[in-house]
Amino acid sequence: MISQQQSQRQQLKILPQQIQLLNLYFLNSLELQQRIKNELEENPFLDTLEEKTTDEADTKLTKDIVQDFESQEENMYEDRPDYKSEYQNYFDSEVAPNSAIVNVTTFKEDAIQQLHMLELSKEESETAEYIIDILSPQGLMDRPLDEVADDMSFHFQNVVQEETIKRGLAIVQSLDPIGIGACSIQECLLIQLLVMNQKRPDVKCATNLLQYHYNDLMHRQFEKIHHALKIDDDELKVVLNLIGSLKFYPVTEISVHDPKNTIIPDFIITNYGNNIQVNLFSSRAGSVFVNQSLHDQLANQISQKDKTANQYIKSKLSSAQWFVNAVKQREDTMMSIMQCIVELQYDYFMEGDIRLLKPMVLRNVADMSGMDISTISRITSNKYAETHFGLIYLKNLFSEGIADKKGEVISNKVIQSVIEDVIESEDKKHPYTDQQLVNLLAMRGYNIARRTIAKYREQMQVPIAQIRAVWA
Repeated sequence: MISQQQSQRQQLKILPQQIQLLNLYFLNSLELQQRIKNELEENPFLDTLEEKTTDEADTKLTKDIVQDFESQEENMYEDRPDYKSEYQNYFDSEVAPNSAIVNVTTFKEDAIQQLHMLELSKEESETAEYIIDILSPQGLMDRPLDEVADDMSFHFQNVVQEETIKRGLAIVQSLDPIGIGACSIQECLLIQLLVMNQKRPDVKCATNLLQYHYNDLMHRQFEKIHHALKIDDDELKVVLNLIGSLKFYPVTEISVHDPKNTIIPDFIITNYGNNIQVNLFSSRAGSVFVNQSLHDQLANQISQKDKTANQYIKSKLSSAQWFVNAVKQREDTMMSIMQCIVELQYDYFMEGDIRLLKPMVLRNVADMSGMDISTISRITSNKYAETHFGLIYLKNLFSEGIADKKGEVISNKVIQSVIEDVIESEDKKHPYTDQQLVNLLAMRGYNIARRTIAKYREQMQVPIAQIRAVWA
């Protein structure tokens, strides 16, 4: 029997243009510049003011080249090494090298070169290169794989599954240096042990210790380890010495002369007395526009009967108008969100002291700005701000809050910073226990429980005092 029913329900639909706008929010300054360049090449109705100043720039460049040549001709007979003036432009004055520096590739560049020597599919190669690019300076994968999958999906505008990230990570972990791409210190140590001779008793025992009893080792449960592995104190000492000879991180070498920071910030934050001013480092909304005259010219030349050509012109014009509006909306949204962040972290931006950083989550900014949390997340991801106390990564401004024994709420970033300072100043042969850290932090005015100290120490991947003493 045929029947007709009427129902009412709510359904959320996201338009393709909304997804494109979210992707635009995620881009930093350099990525936006490349995106604008691609749009200019694909859409004839988009134009930029930068092209109009090309002739002036070329003229100025020519004059600069002539001046540089004249300067070189005047100084060509001076008895001074060229590298002193050449490298001065790339290094801070106080650390400028006195000798020529060889070209050194970074571990990421070296890893990508190794990738190119492997027979990989396009998907595997793209995934592995993306993973290498987001590794920490120590060579660790310190981000959840599901978060990496989401970010990569937005980056390539294609859905990437977590299993794809896992396969790409396995490829990265097969490269040199040993341990690259490990998700933790534990995994980094295990990878180094697995390439050793597993027939050696100390290697086999160390592998079992790290793989199955790592938490016992971190919590100093040595009696439990003795019973589980059936070893005595002398054998355990041999095993710990073997583990101590391994590297905590895949990449430990630090260059003596670090080049000047080449990160281009997205925001410039300046202080004027008691006021803080927020500006975009480079505004592109005013430089990108729709070339209406070209549209009018083509519209007059094409017959109304040519539906294909008219549809093409209409779609390209609509796309150009949307892109111009989207760039402006992106910058307006960035400014609104950054101003809310500065208002929430006013004391921190005034002084630049991390101890003044207040607990702040995405929800706080969303409530103040009236925007969605996903918008806040994409605007603050992959972006930096230049301040009077240096360059800061916006994601580092977000932290959970914990209450001390007095009931005062403190940012966990502040606690981690204080713990790091105390541990760096300790006697490496006699490191501080967690209880001693509690007492030292209390002397500094932070009344934190011992279990909280242990929690943040583990998050910072700092071993317990006994292990730090063995590995000193």
